[in-house]
Amino acid sequence: MLKSLTRALGVATRISTSTAASSTRVLEPLLRPAVGAPSSATARPFTRSIWMLCSSGSSSEHRPGLLSSSRGIPSVSCGCGGLHTEGDKAFAEFLSDEIKEEKKIKKHTALPKMSGGWELELTGTEAKLTRKIAGEVVSVTFNINNSIPPTFDEEPEQGQKPSENEPEIVSTPNFVVEVAKQASNQSLVFDCHYPEDEVGHGEGEEESDIFAVREVSFQPTGEKEWKDTSYTLSTDSLDWALYDHLMDFLADRGVDNTFADELMELSTALEHQEYIKFLEDLSGFVKCQ
Repeated sequence: MLKSLTRALGVATRISTSTAASSTRVLEPLLRPAVGAPSSATARPFTRSIWMLCSSGSSSEHRPGLLSSSRGIPSVSCGCGGLHTEGDKAFAEFLSDEIKEEKKIKKHTALPKMSGGWELELTGTEAKLTRKIAGEVVSVTFNINNSIPPTFDEEPEQGQKPSENEPEIVSTPNFVVEVAKQASNQSLVFDCHYPEDEVGHGEGEEESDIFAVREVSFQPTGEKEWKDTSYTLSTDSLDWALYDHLMDFLADRGVDNTFADELMELSTALEHQEYIKFLEDLSGFVKCQ
């Protein structure tokens, strides 16, 4: 009887010990991340989320945020319903000063005229020059957008003010020349540009063309878009004799170095005019005017 009782107590003790060990093993993975070293090879424990950092940890509905901004939405000072901030105020003041400075350096009160009887037509940033001569209509179209070549800041020389070292901004747009004849339903179209190494040719050197023809093609008269289905002659590998004749053809119709110089001056004035207008529109937009 005593042996049976002793055996029963032993079995009960083993069962209790096994259950406790099993429970410890189950809880161990949950407790280990909280006390384990950061360099442990086990998976990283679940950390606090942004929401936890922004909350006080209480269960109440009002949770003052730890990361929340203390700045409120600025009041609206006009009837436009737009947002007004201190940054907008500083931006508007900067634009006002910038507009004044740009108007000070503005060279032309009106757009310069082209010699040779060219008529100017403006549509936003696009300009079209037209000239009629001996049964032909010659038109030149260009756009001032992206017409300012990139400039690289240079260190001012000793004794020279930084403003004196700034290069003059000149607009050198690509332009398209279209020559139309009354007896033909096709126009001869020249795609022209200003090569960077020819724009500033120096005095005393042999005069060279300050513009170049990139492509030539016949296009239907009156078409605004260049049709890729028409054959296009590239001048990259063109015989120089043929190229010279093409340049002479343009010069006979008033598109020569003098014209190219005047077109740069016109485009520069037009680009600066549109730049000032953009600044004024931007200022009015920022101030909701």
